[in-house]
Amino acid sequence: MSAIPFDNSYARLPGGFYTRLAPTPVTDPGPIRVNTALAESLGIDPDWLVSTEGTRVVAGNDVPQGADPIATVYAGHQFGSYNPQLGDGRAILLGEVPGRDGNRRDIQLKGSGPTPYSRGGDGRSPLGPVLREYIVSEAMYKLGVPTTRALAAVTTGEQVAREEFLPGAVLARVASSHIRIGTFQFFAAGQKFDLLQLLLDHVIARHYPEAAASENPTLALLEAVVSRQAQLVANWQLLGFIHGVMNTDNMLLCGETIDYGPCAFMDDFHPDRVFSSIDHGGRYAYRNQPGIAHWNLSCLAQTLLPLLHDDRERALALAQEAIDAFPHQFLAAHTRGMAHKLGLVEITADDTTLVEDLLQLMAEHQLDYTLAFRRLADLADEATLESGGVSELFKIPDALLPWLARWQGRVAEDTMNSSERQACMYAANPAFIPRNHLVEEAIEAATRNGDFAPFHQLVDVLAQPHQYRDDLARYATPPGPHQVVRQTFCGT
Repeated sequence: MSAIPFDNSYARLPGGFYTRLAPTPVTDPGPIRVNTALAESLGIDPDWLVSTEGTRVVAGNDVPQGADPIATVYAGHQFGSYNPQLGDGRAILLGEVPGRDGNRRDIQLKGSGPTPYSRGGDGRSPLGPVLREYIVSEAMYKLGVPTTRALAAVTTGEQVAREEFLPGAVLARVASSHIRIGTFQFFAAGQKFDLLQLLLDHVIARHYPEAAASENPTLALLEAVVSRQAQLVANWQLLGFIHGVMNTDNMLLCGETIDYGPCAFMDDFHPDRVFSSIDHGGRYAYRNQPGIAHWNLSCLAQTLLPLLHDDRERALALAQEAIDAFPHQFLAAHTRGMAHKLGLVEITADDTTLVEDLLQLMAEHQLDYTLAFRRLADLADEATLESGGVSELFKIPDALLPWLARWQGRVAEDTMNSSERQACMYAANPAFIPRNHLVEEAIEAATRNGDFAPFHQLVDVLAQPHQYRDDLARYATPPGPHQVVRQTFCGT
């Protein structure tokens, strides 16, 4: 019996979807961390995964029984410019595992060596990006955001050449699938409509089986993807998360967040905040994320035109109607989430200025986004606080006091009682996020000194993001002036 219960549906599609090849072995693999709960949910023995045999599999040195390793091909708009062929340049899809919950998931090795789609790259990953993705993707999962996840991470015993030589690593990443908008773009641009139809049928069967029974399955799929992306980006905005590279090849049809390269959570709030070192024009700034998602979805709709209707004008009308639903769906999801963050049953039209004024004050006075909302949650029912909550970490400035009085007056009119309100707000407003300076601290310790203790501790703290503890205050504390991280980087 295989140590990993593979069943590989994507690899059963024709060869035009991928190139078959095995990962490139590394010199001296060593374990970093195994995600025990995720492994068990996939029917994988975590003790095996952390063993020498499991470590060699994650490193790419051994291909396990039942795997069918492939590098997938796709295209994509990168910062608005179309590239007709991208693909997995430093990742190998080992195979798919039907989980114990009945859902199928990919296991992909990231940093596993060159592929035909590497475009001159070495196909490897430095240790830092592997640790960043492990930390942030697992934090996102615990925050309730649909996301790819980290199954395991290993060192390679090799150096990777970037601006300097850095220790290498491989991440075993799990996703509901790695099928992207760019995957559809690849086949549509090449007018390979038979393969485009195969891809559509595969995605419907795997992610949107209810669409198969629709009068127009293609339209039903598009509408469902629009809905999932609207909710996903609303989740990002509500948490102050900035993706950094919202290219069409980084938007999954399953609706999960992927690619944690130059991403970041904001400390002090500003709608124009950008962290990505390669986003020189601010295309993917915080405030732009909903609009970019809408634009990306229009790219998906264009690829589906030949499958939407035989009459092109009718196909265009159907596609336009589907993607025009995005702004309303995003606003509805964001408004629901903001109501939870502010402890309200709902946000009415009269509350719009209350929200807008808060965000404006936060931007003007450089208030910490996470702590400002968490402090409001503390204030929702001060009688239930065993300690001062985050009061020592976030002092309400005088400029916010008039707004605070307005909010307190508004919640007094609401139907929730104070304890229910506080529970709702705590669930919507984490105390702990992957703060950039803490992520960099963990990466630096591991990269320079081989010390993984800060990495493990940070992952452990972020596993309970909503439960504040005084003894963990440093993990909720904003960076000092010398700790501020202004740019984040991809690992290629």
